[in-house]
Amino acid sequence: MFSWSEFGEGFRIALHALRANKMRTILTTLGILIGIVVVTVIISVIQGLNQYVGSEISGLGADTIYVSRMPWIIQSYEEFLQYQKRRKITEDQFEELRKQVTLPLALAPDLSTGRTVKYRSRSVERVIITGTSEGYMTTSNVIPEFGRFFTSMEVNLRRSVCVIGSEVASNLFEEEDPLGKRIKIGSQPFFVVGILEERGQMFGFSLDNMVLIPYTGFLKVFGTRRSFTIHAKAPEPDLVPDVMDELTGAMRRVRGLEAEEPNDFSINQQSQLMDMYNNMTRVLWIVLIGIGSIALLVGGIGIMNIMLVSVTERTREIGIRKAIGAKRRTIMLQFLVESMVISGIGVSIGIAISMGIAMLIRSASPIPVNISTWVLFLGIAFTVIIGTFFGLYPASKAARLDPIDALRYE
Repeated sequence: MFSWSEFGEGFRIALHALRANKMRTILTTLGILIGIVVVTVIISVIQGLNQYVGSEISGLGADTIYVSRMPWIIQSYEEFLQYQKRRKITEDQFEELRKQVTLPLALAPDLSTGRTVKYRSRSVERVIITGTSEGYMTTSNVIPEFGRFFTSMEVNLRRSVCVIGSEVASNLFEEEDPLGKRIKIGSQPFFVVGILEERGQMFGFSLDNMVLIPYTGFLKVFGTRRSFTIHAKAPEPDLVPDVMDELTGAMRRVRGLEAEEPNDFSINQQSQLMDMYNNMTRVLWIVLIGIGSIALLVGGIGIMNIMLVSVTERTREIGIRKAIGAKRRTIMLQFLVESMVISGIGVSIGIAISMGIAMLIRSASPIPVNISTWVLFLGIAFTVIIGTFFGLYPASKAARLDPIDALRYE
């Protein structure tokens, strides 16, 4: 029957034994410490990555579908070469698709290039220039903070108007009001009609270092060689499969495909990227947790080894305790507690170091790394499990010692 007094006595004896062999205790806990650091840091980093990637991918919109010439996920170089042979999606096909579909709330084309944008003597390099339509506000959830978005009439009339990102506005105009000013994209002038709300970054790329112009003006300035990407906004996430089916059928008609011919375009959405990421991290979990588990196993074997040495060194002590009435369970509990104390020291220091590493990673990167509360409870569980499992055999060996033989031991 369990006794707290026996546990307390075992704890005091354990602390005394560990203090008497400080260097041995430090070396023994090192294996557990390393294993705990590896496991907890891996868990925290992967959780942080999941949160970071999930939030970044969610910026694409769970209810937005993207029609493009090539899929987002390509498995091999051979597949890439095959997709490269597909016909481009053209302006006429976009216009025809817009007439045929009824489910999407909005459609918007997307044509992009990188250019230098100038205003008087100031310039900003590597600005993303996106040619689109008025539907882009709905499909991409962008809202002008100042001014307005360009209209369908301005798109149809190929007007040289633009909406600029907040980063472009601050870099080009500093203290001036950008609205109504004329900027140059390449050599072509465009009038600023709106400034977008700040959107932050996605995967390290600024979403505010961009300029939106009518896609008709984009084609006029930069040519028609690029393939269109078409954004389609579903009325609600539950209707995404229906919208995808309608887009697929309409695109097949627009592209003039026969019934037996495969699609020569791709329907992409946010969930595909999340599925790919989850598959990657699943393998990462298995590999890295396996490495951490090996470190814990090595640490546990170290505890068992030291505890066996301790039992041998204290054989005479065990004999004396048994001779004056100590029960088997008391001796066994004493060595189990000692094993758990060693394990607990390693786990505690390991978690403290892990928290420091997590804070360092969080301050030096955009990944929201954190040691979760449940990881602390996991540490307590590790302490009990490792201490009990690897201390059980030495404790059992100590408890089974014959007191007479133990007293004769030199």
